[in-house]
Amino acid sequence: MLADTQQWVARLRQPIVLGEVDKPLLLCVCALISIGIVMVLSASIGYSAYGYGSEFFFLKRHLLYLLISITGALIVLQIPMSVWYRSAGVLLAGSMVLLVVVLIPGVGHQVNGSSRWLRAGPLTLQVSELGKLGMIIFIAAYLQRHQIQLREQWQDFAKPVGILGLFSLLLLMEPDFGSTMVIGGTVLAMLFLAGVGLVQFVALLLVAVVAVVALIVASPYRFQRLITFLDPWADRYDSGYQLTQSLIAFGRGEWFGVGLGNSVQKLFYLPEAHTDFVFAIFAEEFGLLGVLVVLALLVLLVVRIFAIGRWAVARQNWFVAYAVFGFGIMLAGQAFINLGVTSGLLPTKGLTLPFISYGGSSLLVSSLIVALILRAGLEMKQKSKTVQIEHSGHGG
Repeated sequence: MLADTQQWVARLRQPIVLGEVDKPLLLCVCALISIGIVMVLSASIGYSAYGYGSEFFFLKRHLLYLLISITGALIVLQIPMSVWYRSAGVLLAGSMVLLVVVLIPGVGHQVNGSSRWLRAGPLTLQVSELGKLGMIIFIAAYLQRHQIQLREQWQDFAKPVGILGLFSLLLLMEPDFGSTMVIGGTVLAMLFLAGVGLVQFVALLLVAVVAVVALIVASPYRFQRLITFLDPWADRYDSGYQLTQSLIAFGRGEWFGVGLGNSVQKLFYLPEAHTDFVFAIFAEEFGLLGVLVVLALLVLLVVRIFAIGRWAVARQNWFVAYAVFGFGIMLAGQAFINLGVTSGLLPTKGLTLPFISYGGSSLLVSSLIVALILRAGLEMKQKSKTVQIEHSGHGG
């Protein structure tokens, strides 16, 4: 253990190498982050000036979170994937502890009735975002160790399901229904990719569907959101207000948009437009053409992530494969839900658009996830080069 720690510290002292990482993935993320910076400024400028006395209040905070995210990503990029594999249990336990701590009155920071954040001075951390990271790494490590037994024995299948149930319960106590849906769907997909028995998977899927329906029916505000989603114009000045204003923004954008900075909906029509509904303002200012560009970048992001995952499968590096696929599915699912909500395709959920919406915790965790994926690709590339050199040496 001491030798591993010393080796890890030695790696951190080495200069950071970015030249060999997956360039299309890195460039795609940089493009999305750049769009996010521009849109956070554009969407929040009026709200910042009115509520905080500075047009650049949210931009400054966003840039601070971005600096923290880049620093964290560069550190993660230096940590071998084997360290994450060995630390999976610790990461999950730490995530669980944070999810409990945030529920303690006076400790967790509440916003709009939800206790999801821990505050440190001017900065806040949404613990469910870190929890998603810990859960995916743990499930990937578990599937690496038990992928054969998982397909044959119910008890090995029940363990990750039980942990997911406890994790989901803690999220729902905040409450954070959106994150519960995302992480639940991601774990289900990872189990499916691991090849669990069809009977087991279908049974789990049915239980998940019944649980979701029960949660919606049992909660008045969730049920109201579903009704509003079906016909937002029926109550456009109350429960349907946010969605109708988002749809108006999409409609005003037309083909080429009204131009950067010229959005009308961000002027106190669409509440807190720089957060979950920032894509509506983007659609208004850049039109269908801009929407297609962002969609193309998101598709490229997911395609490159899955390409690295398939590479890991070809090398039978199962922990990396499951983790990378899990991260890709989570980012794709969160982006799909956000885009679906803002365009009226899905009921309203409080989920950010990765790399574009204002939200420090989401930006930090998304950046760490990309760094982990880049690290996985870098390690496989380096191992491939080592094998080629060894073969060349034997051939000589």
